[in-house]
Amino acid sequence: MQATYSEYDFNKSIERINEVLDNSDSSYEDVKSIPSRDTLTFGNGFYVGCSVLYVDIRGSTELTSKHTRPVLAKIYKTYISELVAVLKGHSKVNEIYIEGDAVWGVFDTPNKADVDELFSIGARVSSLVDILNIKYKKKGYSELKVGIGIADGSALLIKAGYKGSGINEVVWLGKVVAEAALLCSYGNKTYTDSEMMVSNIIYDNLNDANKKLLSKNYSRDCYHGEVINTVMDAWVQKNGKN
Repeated sequence: MQATYSEYDFNKSIERINEVLDNSDSSYEDVKSIPSRDTLTFGNGFYVGCSVLYVDIRGSTELTSKHTRPVLAKIYKTYISELVAVLKGHSKVNEIYIEGDAVWGVFDTPNKADVDELFSIGARVSSLVDILNIKYKKKGYSELKVGIGIADGSALLIKAGYKGSGINEVVWLGKVVAEAALLCSYGNKTYTDSEMMVSNIIYDNLNDANKKLLSKNYSRDCYHGEVINTVMDAWVQKNGKN
């Protein structure tokens, strides 16, 4: 978020610190579904059950050494914009974050059907990367390789920032975000690691058809697979994946 200059007053800073630290622990509720962000204040928070899908590029440092800045801009703009479009395709998407070349989303998944829908979003991500790579190859650009991590659990949802300044953001903290990022880091890391990595909890909540698309990765203690969207892949096959 854009910021403008304001003089720092450490006495005001101490007041803000005390205000937060003196809040009752009961201000942080356990909830099964993601609440509206309008219910968040600087004095409360929620422990929320949710799922996280995390996508990151493998070997992104090499891209910067191979391409000019305009080409890099084109690669990242198309990759990030269309990845966000795919993540927004989940009916219960709640938040999407962009951190460098990593894009991740938080999803409300109280029902097993929501988890299967999220798994299908992961498949769309994989096929989107295939489509992008066809386009990049035709331009003479480097092709992308990504990892996809999906995890389920609880996270602390808070409103963080500078009270009264208009500079604030919804922040998700907790194991589920870290686990999704870790699983993503395993994706396509070695020749024995598939592109998509899902946690054991995610796997247990998938329907039987989706479970059959994955296998156990014992070294990572998760399930993994090369999962694609069949409709998108038809375009990939027709337009030259290889």
